[in-house]
Amino acid sequence: MILQQILFVIVTAIAGYFFYKRIAKITSNIKLGRPEDRTDNPSERFKNMVLIAFGQKKMFQRIVPAILHLFVYIGFLLINIEVLEIFIDGITGQHRAFSHFLGPVYKVAINFFELLAVGVIVSCAVFLVRRDLLKLNRFWKKEMEGWPHLDANIILYVEIILMCALLIMNAADYNLQELGAHHYPQVGKFAVSQFIAPLLSGIGEGGLIFIERLMWWLHWIGILAFLNYVPYSKHFHIMMAFPNTYFGSLEPKGEMRDMPAVANEVKAMFDPNAAGDAEPLPEDFRFGAKDATDLSWKNLMDAYACTECGRCTDMCPANQTGKLLSPRKIMMDTRDRIEEIGGAKTIEQPDNSPEKGADKTLYGDYITKEELMACTTCQACVQACPVNIDPLDIILQMRRYVAMEESGTPAEWNAMFTSLENNMAPWQFNPADRLKWAEEIEG
Repeated sequence: MILQQILFVIVTAIAGYFFYKRIAKITSNIKLGRPEDRTDNPSERFKNMVLIAFGQKKMFQRIVPAILHLFVYIGFLLINIEVLEIFIDGITGQHRAFSHFLGPVYKVAINFFELLAVGVIVSCAVFLVRRDLLKLNRFWKKEMEGWPHLDANIILYVEIILMCALLIMNAADYNLQELGAHHYPQVGKFAVSQFIAPLLSGIGEGGLIFIERLMWWLHWIGILAFLNYVPYSKHFHIMMAFPNTYFGSLEPKGEMRDMPAVANEVKAMFDPNAAGDAEPLPEDFRFGAKDATDLSWKNLMDAYACTECGRCTDMCPANQTGKLLSPRKIMMDTRDRIEEIGGAKTIEQPDNSPEKGADKTLYGDYITKEELMACTTCQACVQACPVNIDPLDIILQMRRYVAMEESGTPAEWNAMFTSLENNMAPWQFNPADRLKWAEEIEG
């Protein structure tokens, strides 16, 4: 047992170290974004986090996947209690540490956990059927080819394996109790594993101990592997959903924020004295966003929180009519680009070599003008996202770059912009004539 405890501590410490390194790297990448204040109205932000991230409020816009996801979500939260017990057992050398002081409540809890494990297995199996056999359209868009599709399947298979390991471990444990094996307290049979136990009844005590310990280690190492895999996966939303919903926008949907640099110029036009109050723009200032570092830290957090579920793309009218725009792809491209930037530079010595992506930008190399111009700014993607991601904010910032830095907007848009600047309306007529249409009605 001492050897097992030492090995347990070493394995757990190594996994914890690599997890910490990855989280630190993601945090560093997010901080590459522009500063933005999202600390106002903390009570409203906390409410959003509880309702949307913890309460899964927006998931229930689609009832079938919502119920399936709820099984997986609750199972993930509650079965972690048993994971905590495995951790305590591994550190202390005990077996079923919680059973010593919970008494009858312990058996009720494990029964509930086993039923949840079955719910997780069934839900994951249904998700696999929906993805790979029914081939729902939103899971087979172009941006989901290759690794993104495989990534989703890997997690589903891993969750099934972990839940099966838990049930087999409990079944072997029950048979060892029946044999009166040392170190296995009498806690009785459980709701689901009792039906698996007869399949192992012909195995001797040594074989049962081997199976029980194998499943125990498989479950724990699987949890550690899952912990380290998740920050590289779309399933990082399991952790990111909470801060992302807390720091989400509290502004009304459809409200577009002014660019301070432009707003100051407009104020100066009306009041020349106001120009002196504005801070001078830095030399490397850029209107809008060309690369991921031109976006705010919240935009980059959005990218890491993306679940790749495709609800945003599924609801996008531009995508539905065959346009190239996919809000999900916008988020995936943003994440891929900031990962590339973050991997290419350090604080001490930036690496500007072409193979490290120094000659690339988010706009142009990842996201095209055609994608950006297809957006209708209808907010459907923002409304559909289950974790309050805002792809539209990124699209608008990049379109501002196209319009103000490249003058690359369509001729029809440029004519409208000119009319807005000169006539304060999209149409080419004198502002003094704006209400003449009403005179005709009155007449």
